[in-house]
Amino acid sequence: MQQRVDAPTLIVLAGGLGSRFGGSKQITPLPILNRTIMELSIEDAYAAGVRRAVLIINAHIRHRLEQQILPRLPSDLEILLVEQHVSAVPEQFMEYAKHRQKPWGTGHALLTAKPYIVGPAIVITADDYYGKQAYIQMVQHFDRAPQHMAMVAYPLKHTLSSLGGVNRGICQLEGDKLVAVKECESIQQTERGITGLIDNQEQAIPSDTLASMTFWGITEALFVALEVGFHEFLRNYDSDVKKEYYLPTCIEQCIVSKQMDLTVYSAEDHWYGVTFKEELAAVAGKINEQRS
Repeated sequence: MQQRVDAPTLIVLAGGLGSRFGGSKQITPLPILNRTIMELSIEDAYAAGVRRAVLIINAHIRHRLEQQILPRLPSDLEILLVEQHVSAVPEQFMEYAKHRQKPWGTGHALLTAKPYIVGPAIVITADDYYGKQAYIQMVQHFDRAPQHMAMVAYPLKHTLSSLGGVNRGICQLEGDKLVAVKECESIQQTERGITGLIDNQEQAIPSDTLASMTFWGITEALFVALEVGFHEFLRNYDSDVKKEYYLPTCIEQCIVSKQMDLTVYSAEDHWYGVTFKEELAAVAGKINEQRS
């Protein structure tokens, strides 16, 4: 595919610390494929026409990224590494940063990319595999509507785990527009079909219900809302070191307040993710099968 100078930038949120995984899963290669999920995602975006990627990282993985992963990526792909630092807050909130060890969350991570983004962008997380078609869908969306945000959401049946219940954000739609994302917990396949807990009440959920898996198509207007929201988050800070500023929360607030609308596309591929090291081999096999 020839270079697309008007294609969206890819933003990869790769700054997490991987506490449940027991290491930096962003740079852990998959068995069989011998590449990281992040590499596969970048390759899929490249195949869809993307030629620029901004990777939001923590300082601990920079060296291995530069030495082992970046050299394997296409030579004509522009890549920027941007570190997410706890101290990257407005001056009046610097005292909060002194008492914090973890990053501020996905909303703050995306804010660190603001100086490097012009035009639309595709936002993903480093440890989720979305499939090739999602990038094609998003590039085509921005071809049609470069000033309007979008999401590729996944049928719930394609996001379940064989290891037990999972939590997902259930999309509530009006036509093809996102209205809200409702948190649903302990979703799993049972003899009665797919069930989950919504407001602590068990409910049956149709298998084709769309779930948000953090595959966003954003515009520059979102960064303005993110800054305002982050200031509000910090003003309400309650000394809880686990409290995070979440990207989906900001997007939903923008939708509810009618600041912007967001088109939802149903994914054509399966989603695969890794939480624990024990999942690596099984996930690698499924991704390899989907890509072949």
